[in-house]
Amino acid sequence: MTTLYKQVGSNVVEMTAEEVTRNVTAQTEGNTLSNRSVRNQLLSDSDWTQVTDSALTDEAKALWVTYRTALRNLPAHENWPNLEADDWPTQP
Repeated sequence: MTTLYKQVGSNVVEMTAEEVTRNVTAQTEGNTLSNRSVRNQLLSDSDWTQVTDSALTDEAKALWVTYRTALRNLPAHENWPNLEADDWPTQP
């Protein structure tokens, strides 16, 4: 399983399994938020991965760049805006 991180104040910490589950559920349900809003929130939530003083390795940052690019390209997806869970990119 890939380890996911979040920013808490000025620290980067590992997400708990419960937090990961909540994130995935929020991403795929989309009942109360439009897919664009979910996508924008996922981009915002991962902004920290691209700052120059992030604790991530260059390799890990590159994986996040790929993920964020896939998020930005979602509106061009053939199923947009009616995305299925499998249409969403997977966080590194």
